[in-house]
Amino acid sequence: MTALTSSRRAARPRILCVDDEPQILESLQDALHEHFDVRLAASGAEGLAKLGDEPDEYALIISDMRMPVMPGSVFLREARRVAPAATRILLTGYADLDSAVSAVNEGQLFRFLIKPCPPSELLVVCNAAVEQHRLQTVERVLLEQTLKGSVKALVDVLALASPATFGRSAHVRSSVARLAGAVHMAEPWAVEVAAMLVDIGAVTLPAETANKVYTGANLTPGEQDMVASVPALTRRILENIPRLEGVVEILDNYRRSYGDQGAGQSLPLGSRMLRIALDHDKLEAQLGDVGLALAAMRGRGLVYDPDLLAAFESVIGSDLPKREVREVRLGGLRAGMILAADVRSDAGALLIARGHTATDQLIARLSNLRIGSIREPLVIVDDKDD
Repeated sequence: MTALTSSRRAARPRILCVDDEPQILESLQDALHEHFDVRLAASGAEGLAKLGDEPDEYALIISDMRMPVMPGSVFLREARRVAPAATRILLTGYADLDSAVSAVNEGQLFRFLIKPCPPSELLVVCNAAVEQHRLQTVERVLLEQTLKGSVKALVDVLALASPATFGRSAHVRSSVARLAGAVHMAEPWAVEVAAMLVDIGAVTLPAETANKVYTGANLTPGEQDMVASVPALTRRILENIPRLEGVVEILDNYRRSYGDQGAGQSLPLGSRMLRIALDHDKLEAQLGDVGLALAAMRGRGLVYDPDLLAAFESVIGSDLPKREVREVRLGGLRAGMILAADVRSDAGALLIARGHTATDQLIARLSNLRIGSIREPLVIVDDKDD
């Protein structure tokens, strides 16, 4: 085998074929192996195990409908959970058409094919499915990396310019990211972006009002009206930006309580997560203790999704033993350190909000201030595993 042939084979998209009949698996492999890296599984359980080992490596999953123990419709539904990026095709007989249509709806399948399927037709459909996977991958990279990275850069700059308005975004984003990981959220980018942009409408607030909101001070009636208008302003800023429809939906609903009539599980998952992260951040700042903040939230009843709140508490609780808080002088602050407390000037003005990860730009900004104008030492969080 030449090096070029080996390179081409290594670059072939990977397909998982699942069927309990060995002869069907052999025919699928014969029809597809020249164009794809074909992996075989004789049952749904075996297929899920292979997907679980390398969930991001599969471009396409093909499954028979009629299999003992775990039918194809159930397998593909579970496969979507284990390897959500892979496209899915169901092979079915005429007698199973009603079930196939249901499987398409429940499992979000790319297509279903009637057996026996000619090899030429199978190859055409597989090529289309793999192309769909490629386009979805490109879109995901655009959203998860390019868009989210651009929003983060924007909000980081805004947080330096107006820490009282945008300072909490880093801490809240970190919280929702950890919660999304705990519940195995398939595409967490939208809720992370929502956490960063939730206060974007607050650019209209005067500095004095923004500081009152940050510290929890009493607002005048006029200031209350200004703060109440922030969500609508945020929506107007974001609603015309392409690909942010899911973010806008999260922001439209996060203020609703889980126990509200007609709410519950119908609320977007991202909205339920964002409400928990925002309220915990606010309560932790007010009470000065993570545990007290969680206890206060538990006492509010069905304001929050109870399962998500339990997952959040587990994440926060498991995170605490891995972290230690220590103090450093400004000269000892390094990029990557996480600020555990607000950085304030000697006059008490907020310079950098807690939760921010120190960057070279942030350190440069603090270093450029007049010597002695920053309250020291700074309080940072270290991960003991580092």
